[in-house]
Amino acid sequence: MAIRRRSPSERGQLDLFRALPGDFAPRDAQDLMAYPFFSLAKSHRITPIDFTAGKIAIRVEAVADHGMATIWDADILIWAASQIVEARDTGLATSRLMAATPYEILTFIGRGTSLRDYQRLKAALDRLQSTTISTTIRQPAEGRRHRFSWINEWQERTDGNGRPDGIELIVPDWFYRAVLDDALILTIDRAYFDLTGGLDRWLYRLVRKHGGRQKGGWRFDFRHLHQKSGSLSPYKRFAFELRDIIRRQPLPGYRLFTEIETGRRALLAFEPWPACGKAVDGLVLSGTRTIVPSGTGGSCYQEPDPGLRHGDRSANRARNRESNTESNLEERRRDVENLIARTGQALRATVNRRPPTLSDHTSEIRFDTMRPPRGEREDGQR
Repeated sequence: MAIRRRSPSERGQLDLFRALPGDFAPRDAQDLMAYPFFSLAKSHRITPIDFTAGKIAIRVEAVADHGMATIWDADILIWAASQIVEARDTGLATSRLMAATPYEILTFIGRGTSLRDYQRLKAALDRLQSTTISTTIRQPAEGRRHRFSWINEWQERTDGNGRPDGIELIVPDWFYRAVLDDALILTIDRAYFDLTGGLDRWLYRLVRKHGGRQKGGWRFDFRHLHQKSGSLSPYKRFAFELRDIIRRQPLPGYRLFTEIETGRRALLAFEPWPACGKAVDGLVLSGTRTIVPSGTGGSCYQEPDPGLRHGDRSANRARNRESNTESNLEERRRDVENLIARTGQALRATVNRRPPTLSDHTSEIRFDTMRPPRGEREDGQR
């Protein structure tokens, strides 16, 4: 039986897809938004990421020469996903082999176009190629793992005269298949590229993936978020930075809250901003009408929804769990805690409602007889 030898390079087996011009909506792959695939720091990280939740297992490894791909490097994958989806939606053929100029990539992801930015782009491509991922996500058989790098290979192009003519790169099949699946792609806010903090960027992607545009919002346990981030920061530092993000409210399209459950366990809660994109004010301008003409856009001068609010709260609304069972691993423990609390309240109410006994009246009589008459001191003098 003849064995077909694989070409040393995939380049000769793939059609070239030339990047589309224009400014269109950025898209992101939901798997990359929901799980810890990238370093959240710009510092050189070698420590692997190991994450397990139910049947999901992920291991991300880096080499010492380049370090692990960062969440800023992932902007290149957002550019690639956006190109593939836009081409497919306009009826054009797509391919894993993509060609573009550094200018096209850098301007799409909101970066500068100086020589230094170009050098940073090449360093990001090196990290994406050298970082390896092993995961059970979207595997046909339970326990099987798919191993790949974010970029199979990349090279600089030159024209017929030997002058630089852009970049060619090949994205892995695991990523490419996810991008072509409408159910696994989400449009993100272009303001995402303006977020400077690694934790800010990671949290936005997580919120966008899990919260979507659900009116009821969502909530996560702080410790679960720490595990889900893959961060090397200790939990206390991580929680401090989360609270600072809640204070700053930097995420485009979403507002964040802290909620406190039974047992003083902290939760991060979030829900979409109103249509105007600003905080809803509980006060309205004097003279504001309650009835407005048809077609009037949303206003920030309206009563806020009776749901989540800024700051800490001791009670939560009903949880939205229908589209993300993995993100609420501790729900059953929470329910047990709530049941214990309700039982304790019921027992206290029962004790308070019991009928008085003779000993109760006796104690009251003895207490009263020990008091001096009104207007008389304890020594009998008036």
